[in-house]
Amino acid sequence: MSILKKQGRTRAQESSSAIERMYITMRHLFNRGFYKPMGVSGETLREALLILRPEIYGSIAEEKVELDGLLYVIDRLPERIEECRFINLTSDEGYKNSLFEPIIPRKRRRNCYRIDEEQMNIEITRGRSEIYDILTHLTFLFIESHKIMNRVLINDRGDLTRDWEKLEKAVLSDEEFTQKEREVAITHTANILGRTFQEVSEAAPLFNTKNNSRRFLEIIYWLGKLAIAEMTKDNKRTVTFSPVLRERLGHHIHGEIWAQNIKKTLKENGLIHRPIHIISANMHSVMNTIYAPVALKTELKKGSKLDVYELLSDEKNEKLRNKVEKAAIQNGMIYVADESGTNINVQIFDMCKLAIKDNQFCDQTTQPNDPPVILVMDYAFGEQAYETMEELLKPFNELDNTTYLDVRSVSIMGKAGILDGGKGDIMIPSAHLFEGTADNYPFKNALKKEDLEGNGLRVFEGAMVTVLGTSLQNRDILKFFYDSTWNVIGLEMEGAHYQKAIQAASKLRGNIQEDVEVLYAYYASDNPLETGSTLASGGLGTTGVKPTYLITEKILHHIYKL
Repeated sequence: MSILKKQGRTRAQESSSAIERMYITMRHLFNRGFYKPMGVSGETLREALLILRPEIYGSIAEEKVELDGLLYVIDRLPERIEECRFINLTSDEGYKNSLFEPIIPRKRRRNCYRIDEEQMNIEITRGRSEIYDILTHLTFLFIESHKIMNRVLINDRGDLTRDWEKLEKAVLSDEEFTQKEREVAITHTANILGRTFQEVSEAAPLFNTKNNSRRFLEIIYWLGKLAIAEMTKDNKRTVTFSPVLRERLGHHIHGEIWAQNIKKTLKENGLIHRPIHIISANMHSVMNTIYAPVALKTELKKGSKLDVYELLSDEKNEKLRNKVEKAAIQNGMIYVADESGTNINVQIFDMCKLAIKDNQFCDQTTQPNDPPVILVMDYAFGEQAYETMEELLKPFNELDNTTYLDVRSVSIMGKAGILDGGKGDIMIPSAHLFEGTADNYPFKNALKKEDLEGNGLRVFEGAMVTVLGTSLQNRDILKFFYDSTWNVIGLEMEGAHYQKAIQAASKLRGNIQEDVEVLYAYYASDNPLETGSTLASGGLGTTGVKPTYLITEKILHHIYKL
């Protein structure tokens, strides 16, 4: 038993060391300004990722090509990036005012631009976490591309297998596929990938876009083609970081503009001196919880609140969603669309304008203080949480006038990986640990486990790990945290960064009141310790609706009492 424990500990230590090497290497490459992912300069990243073997990347260390991980990565990178030899990470450098058409990945809000046949530019406006995310995904992508190359390249002369020639013919054909032709192409592709016909048949449609039903075949072809060119012609793929990005990173340029716009909006609407409650959440749950009873009275008579929330979560019910949004705007909601590049939109709710009978928020007998203002900010990304929260909690300076915000509470609601439980379960953190460091942030959470129990969902309470990126989830490290005295219940990307900003503003800098209420709650998007339950296995679907709205309601109830 002791030997097994020792081996397990060693594996966790190896994985932890690999994450640290990746972290240091990515910062070094950024400072250097460029690197070749499949060359000598990218070797440390590749080796560390293969040692780490993150759960999200499945069979990265095996000869067969990983399909779930490939879909996860492709959804988060710009379309047709696999065709590009040169990938340039830039700051916001004015491309939105050019004739270049922005390309926005399906699962990441970032602007990308195809400059020419060989170059893709990706705008970085969300800080270092975004760079780590992209570089990790690119490393995975290029490792997989060399697996393809190794399976189709016969010799040093550049001779290729018959399977590759058939795939190339299918991809370059302008004619629509018949079902038989599609299955022939998939058969050859399955041989190339080391996967079964059934596996590839099931995976291929998931990559399709509205206008492209052969997207999967094209991805495999171009990944292989560029890897073959690297091997036979030494045409190495290159990642560069623009000088402007390297100069601006860490200066909070986007966060400062973002926060200033919000404060200007508060002042223009006479809300800057009112009690403010900040909520980091999605752009629908708070709005729907407050305004669905106002806008959808007929639907609520036919079913429960949960039924209505599920209807609103379905993209097909756009009319219902628009009806709620219209009611919200007419009854005190102000929408602040992001123009700073943070990709974080904001909703401001003046609760005094809520059109309900006996609105207690405007009743001086029940609400003797000024009626509250709820400010909902969309999800930040990793380290961006510190930048945006720090800037938001600073006083508003305009024409030599300084106005301190009366922030009464800060609530953080989001998705996270759970270590004991399954999708849809709830986590109530009591502390955040920052992965790869000894940094830890214990805090008093105003939300308690008992607040959310008794609703048909499992609720867990304990510490949570703030990770460098979801793409670095590793079973051995997570198992170590889970089994250790750290009492870790889950992992996410923003908690420690938010808490660092809140504690600095309230305990050290005096920007907000010291006794500000803090409410944290997460619902489980995946369990990285369970095979088949990682983020790469797919989204939550309607499973996430109940915990999302339950947490939202509890946060709002707490705010109403303050």
